[in-house]
Amino acid sequence: MNKPQVPAAHNVLRILALLSTTDAPISATRIQRELGLPRSTTYHLLRELEDSGFVVHLSSSGTYGLGLASYRMAQAYTTQQPLVRLATKPLAHIAELAGGSAHLTRLAGSEIVYLHEVRAPGAVSLVTEVGVRLPSLVTASGRIMLAQLPEAELRAAYNASGERRRYREVKDELAAYRRQGFATEREAVTRGQESVAVAVLDHLARPAAALAVTFAVGTADTQRLVAALTEAAQSVRGQFFGMV
Repeated sequence: MNKPQVPAAHNVLRILALLSTTDAPISATRIQRELGLPRSTTYHLLRELEDSGFVVHLSSSGTYGLGLASYRMAQAYTTQQPLVRLATKPLAHIAELAGGSAHLTRLAGSEIVYLHEVRAPGAVSLVTEVGVRLPSLVTASGRIMLAQLPEAELRAAYNASGERRRYREVKDELAAYRRQGFATEREAVTRGQESVAVAVLDHLARPAAALAVTFAVGTADTQRLVAALTEAAQSVRGQFFGMV
């Protein structure tokens, strides 16, 4: 077996993998024994994982289990691919309507990550390929998803974004997007291109994803695209989360 190049990272992943296979929280002693780690290393790694939210320490029993951050990562993985499958067909229709590119994205902290792209024949190539991350406040998709967040989460995303505008100004802009049900951007990402996006809300009315379409400035009927995106988002929400 090859020696890991980054032992600390390797052992962090081993701890998370072990905790994911247990039915109940376990002690640091058991983690140390099963993974063959030094006692001090075990506690140092568990402390780091606890501080970052990936592990929770139950002081009453002295045991450790997976934390909220770990569950959020698992949820993101399990929802991503079904959302892609459900969104592909309506996105293709919307891309054709606009003569541009339609996208499925999700929030990742203060950024969005592109999960899927469908391009109409002849549409220009954009930077928004699958896996690309962009600042959420720059994109229509990011703006409409941020607009659905509670105050504390929105402020945290704003603080991490490096945005130069005042928070109050950003908050007011996002509130307007939330009221109208869609967000836009014009040439903020690509010169000569504009975008419109709507959010896909989960069963808790939180932003699970966003559907968006990008097209040459002034070449498409925005209201028609908003209607198509909204219908698609409601369909995806209904099929995936059982909401109407």
